[in-house]
Amino acid sequence: MTTTPDAVDRHIERWLPVVPDLDPDVEGAVTRMIRLTRHLRTVKERVLVDLDLPAHEYDTLHALAGRGGRAAPSDLAADLTMAPASITARVDALLRRGFVRRIPSTVDRRRVDVELTEAGQAAWRGAMEVQGAEEHRLLGALTATERRHLSDLLRRVLLVAEQPQSAPETD
Repeated sequence: MTTTPDAVDRHIERWLPVVPDLDPDVEGAVTRMIRLTRHLRTVKERVLVDLDLPAHEYDTLHALAGRGGRAAPSDLAADLTMAPASITARVDALLRRGFVRRIPSTVDRRRVDVELTEAGQAAWRGAMEVQGAEEHRLLGALTATERRHLSDLLRRVLLVAEQPQSAPETD
């Protein structure tokens, strides 16, 4: 383990006298996760500005890429937890930029699917590469074994978060 203090260690030192029952390990882990998430969000926002790609357009390209580059608008709406009617404006904006095209569905001739173009794929990949490089830079502080261990530990915590909270017992 590293013994070099970070900003969170100083945060805990400041709060321990104020909240004597503060668990430094819980506070440290949660505060570090929050700060790392904030850092990665800032990197994402910066790269999207640099690429002139609004976040909602990136999110739509990302959802489309995750479906192999082609999907029904209703599937994209479900992936983005949006009303199906709301996806039309996003697709229209991406269509005007040349990032997607509408094509006839292969399963229902009444339906039109959305497909990534080369330009859309390049815009999405450009943003992903910068974000991925920063994620690798950060996690490069760990060995491969430590990264796997961290991922496993976070999975255990996330599984608890994904479970519904039980109602408090009443007397």
